[in-house]
Amino acid sequence: MRSMLRKAPGRFEKLDRKLVRAVSGLPGGGHDDFFRRLSAAANNGKLWFGIAAVMALFPGRTRRAALHGVLAQGVASAVTNLVFKTLLPRARPLPEHLPVFRFVHPQPTSSSMPSGHSASAAAFALGVGLVRPALGAAVAPVAAGVAYSRVHTGAHWPSDVFFGSAIGAGAALVTRKWWPVRPPFPAVQRTPVPAPALPDGEGLGIAVNTLGGSYAEETVDALQEVFPKAYIKEIGPDEDVADEIEAVATRPGVVALGVWGGDGTVGTAAAAAVEHSIPLLVLPGGTLNHFARDAGTPTLQIAVDAASNGEAARADIGHVAVERGLPENPEKLEITMLNTASIGLYPNLVRRREQLQPALGKPLAGVVAMFRTFAAGTPTTLVVDGVRHKLWILYVGRGRYYPRDHAPLVRPVLDDGVLDLRMITADESFARLRLLWAVLTGTVATSRITHLREASRIRVEPADSTMVLAVDGEVMPAVRAVEFSVKHGGLVYYTPQADG
Repeated sequence: MRSMLRKAPGRFEKLDRKLVRAVSGLPGGGHDDFFRRLSAAANNGKLWFGIAAVMALFPGRTRRAALHGVLAQGVASAVTNLVFKTLLPRARPLPEHLPVFRFVHPQPTSSSMPSGHSASAAAFALGVGLVRPALGAAVAPVAAGVAYSRVHTGAHWPSDVFFGSAIGAGAALVTRKWWPVRPPFPAVQRTPVPAPALPDGEGLGIAVNTLGGSYAEETVDALQEVFPKAYIKEIGPDEDVADEIEAVATRPGVVALGVWGGDGTVGTAAAAAVEHSIPLLVLPGGTLNHFARDAGTPTLQIAVDAASNGEAARADIGHVAVERGLPENPEKLEITMLNTASIGLYPNLVRRREQLQPALGKPLAGVVAMFRTFAAGTPTTLVVDGVRHKLWILYVGRGRYYPRDHAPLVRPVLDDGVLDLRMITADESFARLRLLWAVLTGTVATSRITHLREASRIRVEPADSTMVLAVDGEVMPAVRAVEFSVKHGGLVYYTPQADG
């Protein structure tokens, strides 16, 4: 095989020399300096890193395209320089083959076959194009110019450039499987139900948690301005949130319950709304407002419009039965879960991702946060539905979240009747390396370490001692067992333009 590869350049020698003679016959001019500078700009991938840095300033698919381009370019460069240049030693063109004023100086000393510049150029351009075709088309002429410059300046034979470009294209296609395109998220679906219209907030009782993430001194005044007929109760730091929400929900004349606070507060209000069979109006009063976003009321004005028009829909709620404390005297808690619960390293991952997200965007922030979290973290041994696992993360979503990987972001349907269970396990050998490789290549969702399934009931116990459980951002230590279940369509919530 190796001897056959070594003979490969000789098969193209006649064609190579013919093409080089054609290039040498081109008249001199400003284009000589242009191609010399373009070739130099691509040394060590500097040109592609610069383009990728500019693309990374734009979030979404553009940033993902830059990431894939750099990843493909890195693989192509490594394969070219570490493998094929060793297998296929070949002398570069000599000064007599091209005009001396066009010849690159100093000439590279490594094997001419294949062209590393061409491999990197093709890999980056195609890697970008596989994610953002329009950007790939824009980068392609630059990549073609770099590839041609290697012949124009006498650094490579044409067959070196063709072979290098093929390696680059292959690297882009291979790494595309590592960093797959996320399928589009399903469309948002609502199950509309009748609910009382609340013009000016008439019949609305609002519980405002002053410890909510976006609470300010003017919060109540702002709410009273848009809901002049509503009853508004501020819950102080020393008051019991659950008791005060219960008092608002049962106040005479209240036909709907509003809540301003974080996801934990919203969950408490949801439990009260379900118990008293009244609809819930979720106001964006938390730091992240997960449920308000999924419910379609991410801003105060949208929530006001939905409540005023009596537009509402149904949502499932999760029921969490928790056993904690000493075995001889266990404490049992019943908790309503609107969004998610987790055990293991997931809270640390989310915290890091949210810190990095403003600068890096969600996808890249998730990758960096994953590396930082799991580089130093340790797995937890749990028994899930009777099966023992060593886990990095156990995540339970109330409803099917997307994307289907380690960083779920959105929930298009709030009444699908399922619990979304995701486990990233450490049961396999070389567990940490497997995990980091899956994060690097974007294959967490398809890796053997990731287990995805849906259920209507899940029971989790620690293998020994206790575990720490987080439900809608509220952390509970010393948990001995937890069981999750779904109450289908148990909550009525206000949402604009509910569709069937």
